[in-house]
Amino acid sequence: MARRGTWPLVVAVGLFLAGAFLAGVLVGPVELGVGRVLESFGARLPFLGLETPLTDSEEAILWELRLPRVVLGALVGGMLAIAGASYQGVFRNPLADPYLLGVAAGAGLGATVAVAYGPGLDSDFLPVAAFVGGAGAVALAYALGRSTGGPAALILAGVTIASFFTAVQTFVQQQNSDTLQAVYSWILGRLATSGWDEVVRVLPYVALATATILVHRRLIDVLSLGDEEAASLGVNVNRVRLLVVLAATVGTAAVVAVSGLIGFVGIIVPHAIRLLFGGSYRILLPVAALGGAGFLVLADVLARTVLSPGEVPIGVITAFFGAPFFALVLRTSRRSV
Repeated sequence: MARRGTWPLVVAVGLFLAGAFLAGVLVGPVELGVGRVLESFGARLPFLGLETPLTDSEEAILWELRLPRVVLGALVGGMLAIAGASYQGVFRNPLADPYLLGVAAGAGLGATVAVAYGPGLDSDFLPVAAFVGGAGAVALAYALGRSTGGPAALILAGVTIASFFTAVQTFVQQQNSDTLQAVYSWILGRLATSGWDEVVRVLPYVALATATILVHRRLIDVLSLGDEEAASLGVNVNRVRLLVVLAATVGTAAVVAVSGLIGFVGIIVPHAIRLLFGGSYRILLPVAALGGAGFLVLADVLARTVLSPGEVPIGVITAFFGAPFFALVLRTSRRSV
């Protein structure tokens, strides 16, 4: 159930996202200033009649480097968080994350094959290969799990497919050791090469997946009670689970294809939101999307400033914060049992 005083907390999460967005735009080796950035935004609105105070190079830094990176980080973080929360609901498993059914292993294999065997191909081929690999792995897992029935069987099928794909990926890496650095650079996650092309590429998938999940959020609440209880209330359990899993998987595969494998977002953000707002998926899912977006934008700010002018892989940053938080959640849950 949602807790009392929910809306002030929702506003707080919205302000958190706005603050993360502002930090992502402002923080960097070139200081732009809040006022000048806001004026630059205003200058893009024709009815205000403002002129940008930024130089041409500063405009390029803001609009072609920082802004698309922040927007892409928000899309990736929001999608991973809402996908993790929806998986936790339909599978009734608090440890579920967006990579549960093999998306990470499939995307990793697709990216590895693209790097190892297609170095001369267009750079757009790697995201396509990662997307196909991630979606294909989940399709295989769902087909295998559906044949035996039940959410537990589906999870075990995902583990099986993920193990197989990981083994194949390891074999490919061993046969092409000269590509290891490029592969691991992608696996650890990065937003450094992001631009508006990547944003446009993932936006339709994220929008469609998020809308589908949110439309079913009340049914996910019912489904979290158990399959028999949900069916007795008139819910088509298999149909709802299939649609939600499909939406979460397609959205996850799309963002992973351009950002690499960024862990922990899909676990720690839903758990943090659940501690603040309670367990109702009607509130949890949309707020998790906002919180995940803000969390990953801030993680990216740290990734590009901690070792400036170098960058830390963003997956390292999320793991650094995510692992201790997850351990704390597990410890707290154990005490409450």
